[in-house]
Amino acid sequence: MTTVATETPPSARPTDGLAELPVVPARHPWRWLAGAVALVVVAQFLHGLATNPGWDWQTFDAFLTAGTILRAVWVTVQLTCYGTVLGFVLGAVVAALRLSRSAILQTIAWTYTWAFRSIPLIVQLVFWFNLSYLYKRLGIGVPFGPTVFSFDTVDLLGALGAAVLGLALHQAAYAAEIIRAGVIAVDGGQLEAAAALGIPRLRQARRIVLPQAMRSILPTAGNEVISLFKGTSIVYVMAIGELFYQVQVIYGRTGRVVPLLMVATVWYVVLTTLLTVLQYYVERYFARGAERTPPPTPLQRARAFVSRVQSARRGAPTPIGDR
Repeated sequence: MTTVATETPPSARPTDGLAELPVVPARHPWRWLAGAVALVVVAQFLHGLATNPGWDWQTFDAFLTAGTILRAVWVTVQLTCYGTVLGFVLGAVVAALRLSRSAILQTIAWTYTWAFRSIPLIVQLVFWFNLSYLYKRLGIGVPFGPTVFSFDTVDLLGALGAAVLGLALHQAAYAAEIIRAGVIAVDGGQLEAAAALGIPRLRQARRIVLPQAMRSILPTAGNEVISLFKGTSIVYVMAIGELFYQVQVIYGRTGRVVPLLMVATVWYVVLTTLLTVLQYYVERYFARGAERTPPPTPLQRARAFVSRVQSARRGAPTPIGDR
């Protein structure tokens, strides 16, 4: 006769009295103490903002949306857009040269990156602003031969043009390394498989390399754009009416340094926040291939929270998708 051993189910096993032990939540007194101290410091700072007359909030309110400030903000936005677009277009070309198989092109691209990352941005801006001092005329013609067409450099670049050129060339050196790093992060085996299938190189770059490289490029590129946006304040040395220069002009005339600096700070914070939100959604778009169910956006989380509150008030069960 065969005896079949039966395993005792987990629910029927003796628990040795563990179920009767009280459950005590973990206590973290130092964590609560640190949080309380942080809240006190924040409260003191906010109280100082509200009560200290040195902040001069009346002057801040008078100039925050003044026409002069708004025009300066627009100039700052223009410099950022032009520098970003031209910088990343040129950076893509430099990155392609660095990834090429030509030793000459690689050397030229490496030298460009080395030079423009080594020279401070303010020096580059002043140099391009004084380009006409070195080259009074530029021409197009046969190399080392006769000139077919020439023009004066005095009328070629104004202050704004020199600022855009300097920002774009400076940005291109960093953009090239960002793009190159994103491209080489893509697994080379995928390109080999695509080549074995007979997919053209241009389509490989557009359909295989670029979508995957963008996931590595975008976080660093977004930080670089934000740095460029704040770096546009350096063009004040060229007397361009961007935000920081205009704030300096106003507080030099009125003597209200702190409230005018707060005006510039608030505008920089607002525009940087908008760029950060834009970067978040662009990164989310290019992460579709890596994440089948991307995490909810802040707006989706807010809607889910409102839905849970409404369901709790009505006494209805919370929808599964909102749990």
